[in-house]
Amino acid sequence: MSAIKFAYPIYLYLLFLIPLITGLFVIYLIVKKNRLKKYGELDIIKGLMPGISIGRPIVKFILFAIAFTFLILGIANLQVGSKLREAKREGVEIILALDVSKSMLADDIQPNRLEKAKMAISKLVDRLHNDKIGLIVFAGDAYVQLPITTDYASAKMFLSAISTEIVPIQGTAIGSAIELAVKSFSPDNDKNKALIIITDGENHEDDAVAAATKAYSEKIIIHTIGMGSPGGAPIIIQGRFGRNDYHTDKDGNVVVSKLDEKTLKQIASAGHGTYIRANNVKIGLDKIFDEIDKMDEEEYESQAYSDYEDRFQYFIAIALFFLLLEFILLERKNRWLKNINLFKNNISK
Repeated sequence: MSAIKFAYPIYLYLLFLIPLITGLFVIYLIVKKNRLKKYGELDIIKGLMPGISIGRPIVKFILFAIAFTFLILGIANLQVGSKLREAKREGVEIILALDVSKSMLADDIQPNRLEKAKMAISKLVDRLHNDKIGLIVFAGDAYVQLPITTDYASAKMFLSAISTEIVPIQGTAIGSAIELAVKSFSPDNDKNKALIIITDGENHEDDAVAAATKAYSEKIIIHTIGMGSPGGAPIIIQGRFGRNDYHTDKDGNVVVSKLDEKTLKQIASAGHGTYIRANNVKIGLDKIFDEIDKMDEEEYESQAYSDYEDRFQYFIAIALFFLLLEFILLERKNRWLKNINLFKNNISK
C-alpha cells in the first residue's frame, strides 16, 4: 500500500476559483445572449452570421477548466510514498500529571501556579524527539487528557485547553493520578517509564506515597515538582462582574494555599525519583528531563515511508494537453471544414 500526499497542499485552495470562474462564464453567456436579442430573433441572427458557433465557446471553457484543475494539482505536487520501511526509534515514555485544583490559581508563582506549569510543559515538549508523552489532569479525581503518543503537536494543543474548570470534582488526589498513570503506560513496555507530577502537594484524598511505592514496583520512576511556596498565597478566582477576587471558606475567611513539600518529597523518594521546588525563574522540568535522559531508552518500531516520488509532471502534461486543445479549437466555425458532414449520404442515385 502506498502513501499519498501533496507537497504543497496550500495551492489546492485555488480549486475554489473554478466554481467562481464558471459562474462568471455563465453570466457572460447570459449577457451576450440578451444583447443579441436586442437585434431581433436569434434564429434569424444565426442565419446572418453562419460562422458564429454557440457551442464552441462552451467547449473551449470546459477544456480550459479541466486544464486549470490539472495545473493546480500539478503545482500542489502529488507525491506517492513508494518504499515502506520499519524505523527503529528509541525513547522514553513520559506521563505528566498536572494538578488543576483551584489551589493552583495562587499567584506566589507568576502569573499563577497552573499557567507557569503549562508554560514549562510546553517548553519540555519542544525538547522531545523520540520520546512518547501523555497528559493526565487531576483534582478530586484524575483523568487522561492525552493518551501516550509521539504526536507533540496534539500534546501542545491539549495542554493549551487545560484549566481548573476541566475537572468536575475539586480536591487534590495525587494517589488517583499515580494509579491512572500506571494504567496509561504502554502495556508492552516494562521499563523506561517516567511519571512527572506537578502540584502544590496539598493531598487530602488518598495515600499518594503508597501509590508511588506500588508504581515503582512496576518500574515507573516518579518525579515531583512543587508549585508554590511554604508560606503560601491566596487563591485568586474570578468574582462578580469579571473582577479578580480571593477564594474564601464557608466562614468567609480567605483561603491560603501552602506548598506541602514533605508529601512531595516522600512521593519522589517512594518512586525513586527527584523532587524539585519551582520558583518564578524556573519550574525544574529541565533538570528532571536531564535525569530522564540517563534512563535506558526503549527501542520500538514504527512504519514510515522513506521515499516519496513526485507525480506533478503527469498533471502538468495533462493540463498542457487540454490547453493545446482549447487553443486549437476556434470560437468561429472553420470555413474550410464547415461544409464537411461525415454522416451525409453521398451515394448517387
